[in-house]
Amino acid sequence: MTHTTFRVGRLTCHALEGGRQALDGGAMFGVVPKPLWQRRIAADDRNRIPLALRSLLIEHDDGLVLVDTGLGNKEDAKFKDIYGVVNEGKDGRTCLEDALAELGHAPRDVRWVINTHLHFDHAGGNTYREVVEEGGGGGGAIRVTFPRATYVVQKGELEFARHTNERTAASYLPPNFEPVSFTLVAGEAEPLPGIRCLPTPGHVPFHQSVLVESAGERVCFVADLVPTAAHLPLPWIMGYDLEPLVTLESKRRLYQRAEAEAWLLFFEHDASVIAGRLGREGKGFGLVEPLGAG
Repeated sequence: MTHTTFRVGRLTCHALEGGRQALDGGAMFGVVPKPLWQRRIAADDRNRIPLALRSLLIEHDDGLVLVDTGLGNKEDAKFKDIYGVVNEGKDGRTCLEDALAELGHAPRDVRWVINTHLHFDHAGGNTYREVVEEGGGGGGAIRVTFPRATYVVQKGELEFARHTNERTAASYLPPNFEPVSFTLVAGEAEPLPGIRCLPTPGHVPFHQSVLVESAGERVCFVADLVPTAAHLPLPWIMGYDLEPLVTLESKRRLYQRAEAEAWLLFFEHDASVIAGRLGREGKGFGLVEPLGAG
């Protein structure tokens, strides 16, 4: 099964499984000691933990809305080995495209794409490389994956992605965003009714989460603010975050609303838990009503 369906008010939503990657556990948990984090997620013999590449598809009155696009098909074998990527689908497609097909949709049916940020595992599927027949020589052309969609991202994030340094360059790969004509938002915005972009900086300065609201119910796609359910404790922050103390305050602010309004939190990278509601766990936070991956 490549998707899990659930409802948010009057909206039908689908968790689309776009494959897996594996990243260093120490980097994923920053200053949290390994004896603590490995109780929650076990590492492999290369100290990597399994991570989902999960997107959210919303059946909206204004058309299909896709939040984040996974890793795509443009990277080579060396890249896939380093990052433990397994996302190949059928007939040259990716797992994300297979998940869409399982629901009866093609990429051209998607009307909106919202990127939380432009790192390769969140925006790599914005574009694709055409498959060249054997003997054709070289790589195929890079095309926009969702040709009829309006792509949305924070204005500051696009500028940040275009001006990298030695720390950020490996995560921002121009083929994932330069071919795309974006609709840019600045700060909190509602690109279509009931779909709200919430600035949640820290991982990168212009990271955003996406809040979906319908009939008094809410699900929030928290992306790399809280990549897995194991990252729910406030100080459990990735070593990848450029501004971890800003992440801490972003989590604190979001949790206040999430707890008060009983939000469902949607986890992009948790290999076994799709979503759940925030609950108190001693002095900190845990998960109640978890929705497991299939």
